[in-house]
Amino acid sequence: MARGYLPDEEWALVGASLPAERGRWSRPDLDNRRFLNGMLYVLRVGCAWRDMHERYGKRNSVYVRFSRCSEQGV
Repeated sequence: MARGYLPDEEWALVGASLPAERGRWSRPDLDNRRFLNGMLYVLRVGCAWRDMHERYGKRNSVYVRFSRCSEQGV
């Protein structure tokens, strides 16, 4: 596992508590994990969303998911 990613043990604890993605196409759990890693990266490093690394997906998508989780109190 690369540095900056959640280990499998931690993902098992938090993965099920993430809210379901809205929209016409649902995202598989693997994408939820990638999005969460992106959120944690931005929070840990303290960079702007536009400076987030590409490996976490589209920065706007990660930000929107972060905003939804924040609104829902996750």
